[in-house]
Amino acid sequence: MTSSLPTDKMANAIRALAMDAVQKANSGHPGMPMGMAEIAVALWSKHYRHNPANPHWNNRDRFVISNGHGSMLHYALLHLTGYDLSMDEIKNFRQMHSKTPGHPEVHITPGIETTTGPLGQGITNAVGMALAEALLASEFNKPGFDIVGHHTYVFLGDGCLMEGISHEACSLAGALRLNKIIALYDDNGISIDGKVEGWFIDDTPKRFEAYHWNVIRDVDGHDVAAVDAAIAQAKLSDKPTLICCKTVIGKGAPNMQGSDKVHGAALGDKEIAATRDHIGWAHVPFEVPADVYAAWDAKGRGAELEQEWTTLFNAYSERYPQEAGEFLRRMKGELPGKLNEVIDAYIAACVEKKETIATRKASQNAIQALAPALPEFLGGSADLTGSNLTNWKESVAVRAGVPGNHINYGVREFGMAAMMNGIALHGGFIPFGGTFLTFSDYSRNALRMAALMKIRSIFVFTHDSIGLGEDGPTHQSVEHVSSLRLIPGLDNWRPCDTVESAVAWKHAVARRHGPTTLIFSRQNLPFMERSAEQIQHINRGGYVLRDAPGAKAVIIATGSEVELAVKAADELGKQGTPVRVVSMPCTDLFDRQDAAYKASVLPKGLPRVAVEAGVTDFWYKYVGLDGAVVGIDTFGESAPAGVLFKHFGFTTENVVAKVKSVLG
Repeated sequence: MTSSLPTDKMANAIRALAMDAVQKANSGHPGMPMGMAEIAVALWSKHYRHNPANPHWNNRDRFVISNGHGSMLHYALLHLTGYDLSMDEIKNFRQMHSKTPGHPEVHITPGIETTTGPLGQGITNAVGMALAEALLASEFNKPGFDIVGHHTYVFLGDGCLMEGISHEACSLAGALRLNKIIALYDDNGISIDGKVEGWFIDDTPKRFEAYHWNVIRDVDGHDVAAVDAAIAQAKLSDKPTLICCKTVIGKGAPNMQGSDKVHGAALGDKEIAATRDHIGWAHVPFEVPADVYAAWDAKGRGAELEQEWTTLFNAYSERYPQEAGEFLRRMKGELPGKLNEVIDAYIAACVEKKETIATRKASQNAIQALAPALPEFLGGSADLTGSNLTNWKESVAVRAGVPGNHINYGVREFGMAAMMNGIALHGGFIPFGGTFLTFSDYSRNALRMAALMKIRSIFVFTHDSIGLGEDGPTHQSVEHVSSLRLIPGLDNWRPCDTVESAVAWKHAVARRHGPTTLIFSRQNLPFMERSAEQIQHINRGGYVLRDAPGAKAVIIATGSEVELAVKAADELGKQGTPVRVVSMPCTDLFDRQDAAYKASVLPKGLPRVAVEAGVTDFWYKYVGLDGAVVGIDTFGESAPAGVLFKHFGFTTENVVAKVKSVLG
């Protein structure tokens, strides 16, 4: 957009909307929007390529506010430039069911690319987006046809840089030379507790130079021309860029700017009146003059930009029809038409082979079967590829300037998970990444954000219990599976053999609107015989694996403990006590089944015993207070797996005894 309106008036429109919305809500953070207003003018009026009429245009630039507490800056920009975000929604900031929640939420507000708020995750999502852009460009662009070519812009503050996840992601971005990401650092020296100099004295420019970023220092963040020039310079770099913008938090509030008082609370009527006078904004709350709207309006330019790209893409489609169709399919998130045939054939092969292998290996075999039919697969591991087995024969490691389909994330579990979220949000790939289950704790908040955003990220966790063995309790997952099941919207699979592992992968890939964890064993697990009907019932999360006429009790188990449940049932049968065995690889999916199906698997009146090598509390929702759980409510020990299972009571004899105890 071009305009003769002074840029200070454009910036002050942001300040006014931010302070008025926060004041009306009596809640929020006016300081960041007021302090970054000129930076926003420089980016959005001179560089940011987007179309307000189509927030999902494939080749739009991506914009992320990593310091998501400053959400009113983004809402103001969306409203002013012409997105479907009315002034009534601005007035309803932080109110129930509004399009302007306290922190930006993707799928809620048109134009929001990711849900931010937990500091550091926005910049990390953005690194994932930039990586997705680079990989798609290398795969689909042809000479004269750069159908993928956009930037990812990030606003971030001191808090994002204090968070360890920013170190993880920005270090990797430098190693991969992701030059299409440009971060603008709001260097105002203030956080909620006051001046950061008492606890944050990093030399941030040197830190990013050490990451092999292009760093532009000492930019006046209140000089639109200076920020504009810095962005133009950044776009020429062959490295990711950090633009260090010196700013005053709450700029324009004469009695509070530059202090923590303006960070996270409404200014108050008196200070707002003083601010209006100080910046020359002679308009009532939520009033924006027509000339300001005209200066900000991006609809016309956005339509031109998208039409230019559409013309290019149409020509590309004529020259490269197969690639064009594939690009559109992948960006829509649609799966290849023959994928179900491929995986169903693989499941049938598993039944035929009857392999006794670790489920982590069963997972790798499933990946190998899927990958040729699923070019959008983008695997990876947090420095444990040989243990997680997330690679496959045709996988190629991603390196700077070298495209591939497998990412060595390094020892960066949190960064990996949040980058995967950014990749999923960008579109064009189905990301999966692996680490040991015990290290899911490091990445937990990114898992939570994936569930909140309802995106298709697939988290592979291996070495799932005390079955890990000699590495000891630091690496043995005890509470992790149960705690992951507490995250709303996250599907957690703990399969018992090759067939259940294949079905788990089938569900994870097909689940478009939600993330999945796939939890696998280190040790070998035996193949379980099933009928075709039972295989179909795996798709319901829990099913009857073994039944006996006149069953007097039910044993429920997951993963490596299913074998133990079957052995205990066999022993009880020999003793004249018929028992049903239920395998429940995905409790989340089972819980979504209708009441009739759940009752058919777990009939009322039959005593129940659950068996899982983890904490016991979770399982009482299924066995009831009169039931029993064979589990482990302490940390493990360092010893061979077989010794540990016996020591902690995961034996046929103990399960038999528990069943007898609930039968009285």
